[in-house]
Amino acid sequence: MKNSAQVIVVGGGPAGISAAIVLARAGKKVVLIERGNFAGAKNVFGGAIYTKPTAEIFPDFEEKAPLERKIVQHKYLIRTQDKEVSVGYFSEKDNNAYTVMRGKFDRWMAEEAKKAGVIFATETVVRELIVQEEKVIGVRTELENYYADIVILADGVNSLLAKQIGLRKEIKPNDVALAVKEVLKLPKEKIEERFNLSDGEGCAYELVGDPMTGMLGMGFLYTHKDSVSIGLGIGLDELIKRKLKPYEVLDKMKSHPAFKNLLKDAELQEYSAHLIPEGGYKKIPTLYSDGVMIVGDAAMLVNNVHFEGTNLAMMSGKYAAETAIQAIEKEDFSKNTLLLYQKKLEKSFVIKDLRTYKNVMDIAHDRNASYFGYYLQKITDFFEMFTTVDGVPKTRKYRTFIRKFITSRSLSELIKDGIGFIKILFGVIHGK
Repeated sequence: MKNSAQVIVVGGGPAGISAAIVLARAGKKVVLIERGNFAGAKNVFGGAIYTKPTAEIFPDFEEKAPLERKIVQHKYLIRTQDKEVSVGYFSEKDNNAYTVMRGKFDRWMAEEAKKAGVIFATETVVRELIVQEEKVIGVRTELENYYADIVILADGVNSLLAKQIGLRKEIKPNDVALAVKEVLKLPKEKIEERFNLSDGEGCAYELVGDPMTGMLGMGFLYTHKDSVSIGLGIGLDELIKRKLKPYEVLDKMKSHPAFKNLLKDAELQEYSAHLIPEGGYKKIPTLYSDGVMIVGDAAMLVNNVHFEGTNLAMMSGKYAAETAIQAIEKEDFSKNTLLLYQKKLEKSFVIKDLRTYKNVMDIAHDRNASYFGYYLQKITDFFEMFTTVDGVPKTRKYRTFIRKFITSRSLSELIKDGIGFIKILFGVIHGK
């Protein structure tokens, strides 16, 4: 059959490329269709990849891939208008993650996939899936049809193809965050001086609070060789409700006193925006059907608590490819065989971690004013009180703080907040 392959992968991000290269290495004929003019052209993320899952797909990536910096320093920041509380972790020996630039890194992954035998069709938009007798048998582009035994959908958070065959529902604003990011050019020596880094070392910041106080949102900062990526993600429903422009919120975050000096004289190189799945475990769609599987963002596989997405995408692509290999060898492309993909995910950290935090998003949406507003303010108030030397006895300060903490919030609200926290904690401890 003309334009046929054993597997078609739609989307050239980490999930799609991982699936394609695993299949090609197993000797299968794979076509990867990407709408951008190169892999990575349309991809946006904060800035970090994780060593272990990346090495499962690309064992020698640390020697060959275009990496920016090894992350040795993590900082978690709580902010109010003019204050900041931070918790830091540093380890020179840990080799858990690297910062990368997606345009460079995805191109490198694509070149590795081509060497393995993957056929790329770039600047090609898939309009719809070809379905025959309720089985997916290929894709229809604006120019021609491609046919395959299996189609793997890695077409992003708003997967229109998954919706076409009923595996995905319409996205609701509270199921996604709108992330905006700037890449700011800064000399290498300035980065290392300001962030207290040695040559090749990098850091990652994650923050909550101002200027997103009371909103379900988080900010981030990653250091590269001679630039810094800084951005934030806010629930789309919050932006709509408050009529906010995300780039204006980002400008406020950059102008905070704690960031001002770090970013002084930095020059804007790039601005990007992207929807991120935020629904978590409860919003994972049906992941397979006859002749088709869904991976990566299209499958809503993002762990927003830990800012993890790329590693989940790569592993889901790997598991989908392994399932496809077995299906090809059995010559059975039905959902009864492709069910193996879901079983692989469920046995892995991917689904186990998402299940651990399955209640987080519901509770966070319900109690966001408390968790992302009231308590953050109280944390910075406490440290202001704790570090102030003004002749007032410490005992009196503590009593005053505790009295204000209790009386400034109703008992019913405190109980609701406590119940929400216990539910989250129960899920973390028991994975339920």
